[in-house]
Amino acid sequence: MLALAAVMLAAVGGCANYQIGHTTLFRPDLRTVHVPVFESDSFRRNLGERLTESIVKEIESRTPYKVVDSSDADSILNGRIVVETKRAVAENRNDDVRGIETELTVEVRWISRRGEMLMQRSSIPFGPLATMMSEDAQFFPEAGQSLALAQQNAIDKLARDIVGQMEIWW
Repeated sequence: MLALAAVMLAAVGGCANYQIGHTTLFRPDLRTVHVPVFESDSFRRNLGERLTESIVKEIESRTPYKVVDSSDADSILNGRIVVETKRAVAENRNDDVRGIETELTVEVRWISRRGEMLMQRSSIPFGPLATMMSEDAQFFPEAGQSLALAQQNAIDKLARDIVGQMEIWW
Protein backbone atom coordinates (compact mmCIF):
# COMPACT_ATOMS: atom_id res chain seq x y z
CA MET A 1 0.00 0.00 0.00
CA LEU A 2 2.84 2.37 0.86
CA ALA A 3 4.60 1.51 -2.42
CA LEU A 4 1.46 2.34 -4.42
CA ALA A 5 1.17 5.72 -2.68
CA ALA A 6 4.84 6.46 -3.44
CA VAL A 7 4.35 5.61 -7.13
CA MET A 8 1.25 7.83 -7.34
CA LEU A 9 3.06 10.71 -5.63
CA ALA A 10 6.00 10.39 -8.02
CA ALA A 11 3.67 10.36 -11.04
CA VAL A 12 1.73 13.42 -9.90
CA GLY A 13 4.67 15.43 -8.59
CA GLY A 14 7.17 14.72 -11.33
CA CYS A 15 9.85 17.11 -12.57
CA ALA A 16 7.83 18.49 -15.48
CA ASN A 17 4.53 20.29 -15.64
CA TYR A 18 2.60 17.70 -17.66
CA GLN A 19 -0.96 18.27 -18.76
CA ILE A 20 -3.48 15.80 -20.07
CA GLY A 21 -6.01 16.16 -22.88
CA HIS A 22 -6.25 17.53 -26.41
CA THR A 23 -6.58 21.15 -25.23
CA THR A 24 -2.94 21.12 -24.15
CA LEU A 25 -1.91 20.90 -27.81
CA PHE A 26 -3.19 24.40 -28.44
CA ARG A 27 -2.23 27.88 -27.25
CA PRO A 28 -3.77 28.67 -23.85
CA ASP A 29 -3.64 32.45 -24.46
CA LEU A 30 -6.16 32.25 -27.33
CA ARG A 31 -9.83 31.41 -27.03
CA THR A 32 -11.38 32.58 -30.30
CA VAL A 33 -10.55 32.65 -33.98
CA HIS A 34 -12.17 34.38 -36.95
CA VAL A 35 -12.13 32.53 -40.28
CA PRO A 36 -13.09 34.77 -43.22
CA VAL A 37 -14.06 33.03 -46.45
CA PHE A 38 -10.92 31.75 -48.16
CA GLU A 39 -10.22 33.43 -51.46
CA SER A 40 -9.66 31.36 -54.57
CA ASP A 41 -7.59 31.97 -57.69
CA SER A 42 -9.42 29.08 -59.38
CA PHE A 43 -12.16 29.54 -61.94
CA ARG A 44 -14.11 26.70 -60.31
CA ARG A 45 -16.94 28.07 -58.21
CA ASN A 46 -17.32 27.78 -54.43
CA LEU A 47 -13.97 26.15 -53.64
CA GLY A 48 -13.09 28.87 -51.12
CA GLU A 49 -16.48 28.64 -49.44
CA ARG A 50 -16.29 24.83 -49.22
CA LEU A 51 -12.78 24.97 -47.74
CA THR A 52 -13.81 27.61 -45.20
CA GLU A 53 -16.80 25.54 -44.10
CA SER A 54 -14.64 22.45 -43.66
CA ILE A 55 -12.01 24.38 -41.67
CA VAL A 56 -14.64 25.89 -39.35
CA LYS A 57 -16.11 22.43 -38.67
CA GLU A 58 -12.63 21.05 -37.99
CA ILE A 59 -11.73 23.90 -35.60
CA GLU A 60 -14.99 23.50 -33.68
CA SER A 61 -14.58 19.73 -33.34
CA ARG A 62 -10.83 19.35 -32.70
CA THR A 63 -9.70 22.47 -30.86
CA PRO A 64 -10.71 24.42 -27.76
CA TYR A 65 -11.14 27.53 -29.93
CA LYS A 66 -14.50 29.06 -30.74
CA VAL A 67 -15.05 30.48 -34.23
CA VAL A 68 -16.49 34.00 -33.85
CA ASP A 69 -17.05 37.24 -35.73
CA SER A 70 -14.00 39.33 -36.55
CA SER A 71 -14.65 42.02 -33.92
CA ASP A 72 -14.63 39.46 -31.07
CA ALA A 73 -11.72 37.27 -32.22
CA ASP A 74 -8.32 36.85 -30.56
CA SER A 75 -6.87 35.71 -33.88
CA ILE A 76 -7.62 35.52 -37.60
CA LEU A 77 -7.06 32.48 -39.83
CA ASN A 78 -7.24 33.45 -43.48
CA GLY A 79 -6.03 32.03 -46.74
CA ARG A 80 -6.25 31.65 -50.46
CA ILE A 81 -6.43 28.71 -52.84
CA VAL A 82 -3.52 29.54 -55.12
CA VAL A 83 -3.44 26.45 -57.36
CA GLU A 84 -6.13 24.03 -58.45
CA THR A 85 -5.18 21.39 -60.99
CA LYS A 86 -6.71 18.35 -62.64
CA ARG A 87 -4.63 15.82 -64.56
CA ALA A 88 -4.89 12.32 -65.97
CA VAL A 89 -3.03 9.67 -63.99
CA ALA A 90 -4.20 6.52 -65.79
CA GLU A 91 -5.09 5.87 -69.42
CA ASN A 92 -5.90 2.77 -71.41
CA ARG A 93 -4.08 1.81 -74.60
CA ASN A 94 -6.48 3.98 -76.62
CA ASP A 95 -5.55 7.07 -74.58
CA ASP A 96 -8.92 7.14 -72.85
CA VAL A 97 -8.57 8.63 -69.36
CA ARG A 98 -9.41 6.13 -66.62
CA GLY A 99 -8.04 7.87 -63.52
CA ILE A 100 -7.87 11.59 -62.75
CA GLU A 101 -6.17 13.47 -59.94
CA THR A 102 -7.15 16.86 -58.61
CA GLU A 103 -4.82 18.92 -56.41
CA LEU A 104 -5.38 22.03 -54.30
CA THR A 105 -2.61 24.25 -52.96
CA VAL A 106 -3.47 26.74 -50.24
CA GLU A 107 -1.64 29.69 -48.71
CA VAL A 108 -2.63 30.13 -45.04
CA ARG A 109 -1.92 32.78 -42.38
CA TRP A 110 -2.92 32.64 -38.72
CA ILE A 111 -2.29 35.96 -37.01
CA SER A 112 -3.06 37.18 -33.50
CA ARG A 113 -4.63 40.56 -32.86
CA ARG A 114 -1.15 41.75 -31.84
CA GLY A 115 0.17 40.88 -35.32
CA GLU A 116 2.10 37.78 -34.20
CA MET A 117 2.37 34.94 -36.73
CA LEU A 118 0.86 31.93 -34.95
CA MET A 119 1.27 29.26 -37.62
CA GLN A 120 5.03 29.04 -37.82
CA ARG A 121 7.16 25.90 -37.83
CA SER A 122 10.48 27.46 -36.98
CA SER A 123 12.06 29.14 -33.99
CA ILE A 124 13.46 31.77 -36.35
CA PRO A 125 10.85 34.46 -37.13
CA PHE A 126 10.59 34.93 -40.88
CA GLY A 127 8.12 37.79 -40.88
CA PRO A 128 4.64 37.72 -42.39
CA LEU A 129 5.11 34.64 -44.55
CA ALA A 130 2.24 32.33 -45.33
CA THR A 131 2.26 28.59 -44.77
CA MET A 132 1.74 26.65 -48.01
CA MET A 133 -0.13 23.33 -47.98
CA SER A 134 -1.19 21.01 -50.75
CA GLU A 135 -3.45 17.96 -50.94
CA ASP A 136 -4.65 15.79 -53.80
CA ALA A 137 -7.35 13.20 -54.42
CA GLN A 138 -7.93 10.74 -57.25
CA PHE A 139 -11.21 9.78 -58.86
CA PHE A 140 -12.36 7.34 -61.51
CA PRO A 141 -15.28 8.59 -63.66
CA GLU A 142 -16.13 5.12 -64.97
CA ALA A 143 -16.75 3.99 -61.40
CA GLY A 144 -19.25 6.80 -60.90
CA GLN A 145 -16.90 9.11 -59.01
CA SER A 146 -16.91 12.83 -59.74
CA LEU A 147 -14.58 15.81 -59.66
CA ALA A 148 -16.75 17.43 -56.97
CA LEU A 149 -16.34 14.40 -54.68
CA ALA A 150 -12.57 14.29 -55.23
CA GLN A 151 -12.29 18.02 -54.56
CA GLN A 152 -14.28 17.60 -51.33
CA ASN A 153 -11.90 14.83 -50.25
CA ALA A 154 -8.92 17.12 -50.91
CA ILE A 155 -10.69 19.99 -49.10
CA ASP A 156 -11.35 17.83 -46.04
CA LYS A 157 -7.70 16.69 -45.98
CA LEU A 158 -6.56 20.32 -46.24
CA ALA A 159 -8.86 21.33 -43.38
CA ARG A 160 -7.36 18.59 -41.17
CA ASP A 161 -3.84 19.69 -42.15
CA ILE A 162 -4.53 23.38 -41.49
CA VAL A 163 -6.09 22.75 -38.08
CA GLY A 164 -3.21 20.39 -37.29
CA GLN A 165 -0.83 23.29 -37.94
CA MET A 166 -2.67 25.30 -35.28
CA GLU A 167 -1.15 23.07 -32.58
CA ILE A 168 1.66 24.49 -30.47
CA TRP A 169 5.07 24.08 -32.06
CA TRP A 170 7.48 22.26 -29.79
